[in-house]
Amino acid sequence: MDSAAQRRLQAIAGHLLGSGDHDPNAQLSVSATAGEFVLAQGYSVVLPEKLQTGRWNVYRSARSPLKLVSRFQEHPDIATLHDNFEYAVETFRDYKYLGTRIRADGTVGEYKWMTYGEAGTSRSAIGSGLIYHGIPKGACVGLYFINRPEWMIVDHACSAYSYISVPLYDTLGPDAVQYVVNHASVEVIFCVPQMLSTLLSFLSHIPYVRLIVVVGGQDEKMPSVSSTTSVKIITYSKLHSEGQSNLQQFHPPKPEDVATICYTSGTTGTPKGVVLTHGNLIANAAGSNIKFYPSDVYISYLPLAHIYERVNQISLVYYGVAVGFYQGDNLKLMDDLAALRPTLFASVPRLYNRIYDGVMNAVKTSGGLKERLFNVAYKAKFQAIANGKSPSPMWDRLVFNKIREKLGGRVRLLTSGASPLSVDVMDFLRVCFGQVIEGYGMTETSCVITLMDEGDNLTGHVGSPNPSCEVKLVDVPEMNYTSDDQPYPRGEICVRGPIVFKGYYKDEVQTKEVVDEDGWLHTGDIGLWLPGGRLKIIDRKKNIFKLAQGEYIAPEKIESIYAKCKFVSQCFVYGDSFNSFLVAIVSVDQDVLKAWAASEGIMYEDLGQLCRDPRTKAAVLADMDDVGKQAQLRGFEFVKAITLTLEPFTMENAYGCNNNLRCGNMRVNSQINYGLRRTLSRNEKKA
Repeated sequence: MDSAAQRRLQAIAGHLLGSGDHDPNAQLSVSATAGEFVLAQGYSVVLPEKLQTGRWNVYRSARSPLKLVSRFQEHPDIATLHDNFEYAVETFRDYKYLGTRIRADGTVGEYKWMTYGEAGTSRSAIGSGLIYHGIPKGACVGLYFINRPEWMIVDHACSAYSYISVPLYDTLGPDAVQYVVNHASVEVIFCVPQMLSTLLSFLSHIPYVRLIVVVGGQDEKMPSVSSTTSVKIITYSKLHSEGQSNLQQFHPPKPEDVATICYTSGTTGTPKGVVLTHGNLIANAAGSNIKFYPSDVYISYLPLAHIYERVNQISLVYYGVAVGFYQGDNLKLMDDLAALRPTLFASVPRLYNRIYDGVMNAVKTSGGLKERLFNVAYKAKFQAIANGKSPSPMWDRLVFNKIREKLGGRVRLLTSGASPLSVDVMDFLRVCFGQVIEGYGMTETSCVITLMDEGDNLTGHVGSPNPSCEVKLVDVPEMNYTSDDQPYPRGEICVRGPIVFKGYYKDEVQTKEVVDEDGWLHTGDIGLWLPGGRLKIIDRKKNIFKLAQGEYIAPEKIESIYAKCKFVSQCFVYGDSFNSFLVAIVSVDQDVLKAWAASEGIMYEDLGQLCRDPRTKAAVLADMDDVGKQAQLRGFEFVKAITLTLEPFTMENAYGCNNNLRCGNMRVNSQINYGLRRTLSRNEKKA
C-alpha cells in the first residue's frame, strides 16, 4: 500500500478510534484489498453502506471484504445447478453417490449405492422422458414425496432440461398442496403410491397437471382416470424406460433462470412461493466455508422440500460426497445411522436436544463412578476446547466414543440450522462429537446468511456473514433497538447480495414489503453484533416466532381461535425457538369455571385453588384442543401446557407475568409484556 493510502488510513483511524481502551478486534487495520474502506472486526469487516455517508454499518465476511462471492472460487465456470452436477459426474463418475436401504419389495437391508455416473444416466432418462410426454421447457415439476434417490435424480433432470422444481410436502396439508399446484401451474407431479390417493381426491381441481409419475409404483397397479381428464398416470420406471429409449440433448439453463419455487408454510395466509434462480443457489453454496471430501458420507433425512437440505445437497455434489437416505421413518433413524455410519450430520436443535437429554439423563441415573468419570472427562475436554487446545484422546476412549456411536461412530462434523441451539447443547455436542457449526438463514436468501467459522469456540451466536452476502442492522425504534445501543449495536437484520431471491411468485406486493429499493431484504429478525463481527439473534420484529423444529407461529391467529373456548376469557400464547411446543396463560371465565366444578362435584376453598387443580387444567386444555381441531389448527399450533389465572390481563399486571410460565428459556420480560399489551389492546377493541 502506498504512503498516501497509509496516510488516509491513519486519518480515518484517528476519527474512528478514541485514545482510550478499545477492543483490539475492532481496530482499523491495513488491508491490501480493503484499503481505507474496511474496519476489521475479526471474522467480519465493516464498510459504509454508501461511501459518502461515512457510516460503517455494512458487514461482510473477512474472507471476501470487497467482492461478494457468486461462484466457486476453484471452478468459476460452474454457474448453474446443471453445471454443478455435470462437474460431479465427470469428476466423480465411479464414486458412490446415492444410497438406500429400501429394496424394491419394501424390505430393508444394507445400503446399496448408485454412482455419480449412474445417477447422471438416470437424470438424462427422466428429463428425456418428460420431453417425450410433451412437457415444455420452463414447466413447473412438483415433487410430492420424502427423501429418496429419485428425488435427487428428478431435481437434476429439472436442472439439465430447464424445468422448474416445486417441492410439495405433507405438512402443508392437502388444501395447501392443491393451492400450490394451481398457483405455480404445475404440469407434472412426481409422487409415491401413498400420496397418489390424495392427488386423485382433487384431480379435477388441478387443471394444469398433465402427468403424474408414481415413484415406486407398479405398472399393473396404476389406477385408470376418467375419460374427461387428460391426465396420464405412469410409473417412474416406465418414464425412465421411455426416456432411455428417446434420449434428448440437454437444455441447459442460464444462471438467471428460475431453478425452483419453494413455498413456505406461511402463518395466517396462503403459502408464498419463493423464487430462486440457479445463480442464487450456486452463490449460497459457493460462499460456504465448510469443506467436504469424496470420502465423506452424509445421511439425508431433513426434508428436501426445505432450503436447508436443498443447499446441503448442492455442496455435497460439488465435493463428490456419498449421500445415504434414511428409511423415511424418524423413529428408525438411529438404526439407519448405525448402518450408514456417516461422517457428516446435519440436523436441527430438536434432535440435538433429544440426544442431549438422553445422554444427560443416562449419566444422572447411572450414578457412582460412571457419573463422576463422565463429569471429570466432560470438564477436562470442555476446558481444553475453550482454550483452543487439543483435548487428551484418553477421554474419547473412556467416555465419548460410546456416545458417538449414537450417530454411527464416525461423524466428524455436525451442522445445525432452522432455529438456535442453546449454549448448553452446543457445548455438549462439541465435547462429545467434535466440530459443530451453527448457521442462520431463510428460504428467501437461498439458505445461509451467516455461519460460524471453523475454529471459533465462542457459543451463543450464529457466526459471520456468508461471503455471498452483506448484512446490516436497521434501527427499530418502536422496540428500542438501535445501532447506538450499548454495549452492542442492535436492529433488524437485513441482507443483500446474489443469494437474495427474485421475489414471491405472482406477488409483487409482498415482495416489495420485504425487499427495499436498494435491494436489502428485511428478515424481520432482530440481531446484535458481538465482538469479532459475529451475529446473535435476539428477537422478532413482527409478532411471529419459530419453534425448535423451525415452524413459524402466528400467535394472534391461535389466540383468536382459543378465545372461542367456553372457559377462556383471555388467552396469551407463547413459544420460542428453543422449545418444540406452545404454552399459554389463560384468564378463565369464572362463571363457567364454577358451573363446571359443580357439574363435576369438585369441592374447593376458593377459585384460586380450583385454577391450580390438575383436573381443571386438563378440562380447559381438552376444551381448547376440541376448538383447535374444529378450526383445523396444525399439530405444532396446539398449546401443550397452560397456566390458569383469575385476573384479566391489564396494563398493570402484564409486567412480571412471565413468572407463571414454565417452558424454559423464555424471552426477556419486555417481549412478554409487549405480547400481553397487544392481546389486551385487541380485546379492548373488541369490547
